Amino acid sequence: RAAAAMQQLCAARRCGAAAPTTTRRPAAGVRPLRGRGRSSLRGRRHRCDLRAPSASTSAAAAATPASSSAAAEPQSDAALQWPERSVYCGEVGEAQVGASVSLCGWVDRRRDLGGVCFVDLRDHTGVVQVVMDPAVVPAASKLRAEFVVHVVGEPALRPAAGVNAQMRTGAVEVRAASVTILSAVRASLPFAVGAAADPDGDAGGANARRNSGGKNSNDGSKRKHKDEDAHAGDSSPGAPPSEEVRLKHRVLDLRRPQMQRNLRLRHRVVRALRRFLEDEHGFVEVETPVLTRSTPEGARDYIVPSRVQTGSWYALPQSPQLFKQMLMAAGYDRYYQVARCFRDEDLRADRQPEFTQLDMEMSFMPMEAVLELNERLVAHLFREVVGVELATPFPRLTYAEAMRSYGSDKPDLRFGLLLHDVTAAVTPSEFKVFASALEAGGGVKAMVVPAEHAGGISNARLKPKGDICEEAKKAGAQGIVFVRVTEEGVEGAKAVKENLTPAMVERLRQTTGAQAGDLVIFGAGEWKVVNASLSRVREYLGEKLGLAAEGPQHALLWVTDWPMFEYNADEDRLEALHHPFTAPTDAAAFVASGGGGAEAEVAERQRRVRDATALAYDLVYNGLEIGGGSLRIYRRDVQERVFEAIGLTAAEARDKFGYLLEAFDVGAPPHAGIAYGLDRLVMLLARAPSIRDVIAFPKTTQGQCLLTGAPAAVAEAQLQELRVRPRDAAGDDDAGD
Repeated sequence: RAAAAMQQLCAARRCGAAAPTTTRRPAAGVRPLRGRGRSSLRGRRHRCDLRAPSASTSAAAAATPASSSAAAEPQSDAALQWPERSVYCGEVGEAQVGASVSLCGWVDRRRDLGGVCFVDLRDHTGVVQVVMDPAVVPAASKLRAEFVVHVVGEPALRPAAGVNAQMRTGAVEVRAASVTILSAVRASLPFAVGAAADPDGDAGGANARRNSGGKNSNDGSKRKHKDEDAHAGDSSPGAPPSEEVRLKHRVLDLRRPQMQRNLRLRHRVVRALRRFLEDEHGFVEVETPVLTRSTPEGARDYIVPSRVQTGSWYALPQSPQLFKQMLMAAGYDRYYQVARCFRDEDLRADRQPEFTQLDMEMSFMPMEAVLELNERLVAHLFREVVGVELATPFPRLTYAEAMRSYGSDKPDLRFGLLLHDVTAAVTPSEFKVFASALEAGGGVKAMVVPAEHAGGISNARLKPKGDICEEAKKAGAQGIVFVRVTEEGVEGAKAVKENLTPAMVERLRQTTGAQAGDLVIFGAGEWKVVNASLSRVREYLGEKLGLAAEGPQHALLWVTDWPMFEYNADEDRLEALHHPFTAPTDAAAFVASGGGGAEAEVAERQRRVRDATALAYDLVYNGLEIGGGSLRIYRRDVQERVFEAIGLTAAEARDKFGYLLEAFDVGAPPHAGIAYGLDRLVMLLARAPSIRDVIAFPKTTQGQCLLTGAPAAVAEAQLQELRVRPRDAAGDDDAGD
């Protein structure tokens, strides 16, 4: 194959035409690429001879001995050039055979057979193999990984034995007539970048190498040609780089095919959302301020000092919540925005200090209509972006039902392992763990692992220091209790077995549906801890036992009827569980809960406030919340009562939210809204382990940008302009300030 290619190239060189004198414009016979990514040469054929090297390239080759060309530092052409491609690398196919094409991209891999060089050329669409004769194209010997080059050549069909069915361009190769180095790599690459290191991609490197190296190319020990491993650096080609290295060298990381796929998937997601909202449902996109005022919304604000208004501060928005409600009062009916939001909170794999959400608000739309519209939005998104048809309507659980059966307000419905309240079944109990929980006002829950999976779980994994027990401890539990169901009763630790009477065992069977061979895992104590620990164990077993993978791959549900408030024990006050602008289920009773009266009446009204539910809803996908919203308060009296319930005085409410209250006074329509975490949604669709893999320039879990070094110190002059003076941390501690 190599000899045949060499003969064809040499013959073309002997009869070739003069080389073009510049690469600023496409070579003769090459039609520039127009439109949106499709080859303008598709279906057309142009005759083009392989050309000799240009005068500048020939002069450079003559001045540099062949023996030292590889060792010399590669140089780009002195003049800056802006060549125009005629087709993308991943779109070269049989339609272009016999035509001249202009390609631009990065060198993915170079293989030298002594007389012929094979180069895998890569752009965002894929990889194509380029065949070069160093005698015709002197630049071939200088190419290394990630060089940016412009190639003019003629596609030809590969021999049948060389066709690579796993590559989109595997039926053809491009025979280069000229190659221009536009940009050379002058530093060692810290990790593998191209398609050869991408296990899920177009297979450009490894498969192309297998199909271009002759009969011995399948056996690395027998391979005759020199394989220029382009990915030289600190990491071997097969070793994935650490996330720290990737974030520090983010430009290279973003060039990797996997990152290209992730960010282009993100683009398709946003495009599909926009088209649905704008073209089909008349939503209007409105931008809201990024510099606003600080309001108590749960997380800490990022604040910005004002140079003009000395001593005053802006806050970066945690969400556009108040502005979008005022847009409804202004009559904009259906609003949306792909909004940037900022929260100064502890970070993790699916959380960033700055994030993006799809924000929506609608007037004159009841809850059922809101949920139905959003179901169609999500179904449209999955259909357009990942080709999945979702069944609608989505399942629904109330918050109470979700906590009762799953111990979580965002349950993963891809598998079972439901939780069961067995407090009554084990009461009264002499077993110390159960008895202590009941005396403290807590309870006991149980989760049944079916026999077909229980056999693979050893007792050691359930005991202290076992992996399953450790998962429960991470959620605050002291440990877990377990028994194995038999035909005669149960087997387990002596203290448990002796204190579970036959009547209790029978009640357990009836309550949980446990059968012989099943494993029953108990959680006992405060309800909050019991739910959290068993939910964590459930999710852990769902993953480890393969139950999540065996179930439906796309499990969505609505969680509705949320509590209006939760109690903050540290501050001894109520806090809004969603936010304080969510409408209560019974607004009339809520407003009537204010005022004086007998002590018993006041206590009863306070109880109704504490136990109130909200017209709120969350959308859960595979155990993660991807969106949440509510019907909104649109009357001043109701809003002021909610502010009072969370501990704001009338003066504080006017100071922080007076502009919203005034908007309610001039006629606000009933409205509702929802916001989707775009980063998290794309992460799940891309099956990425972290949202940092679907954000172009993310922060670390310490809130740092390793690429730019942010956050960083600023010049003293800037601080003086703002009249801001940083304090010394040690000095503050000494002073106790």
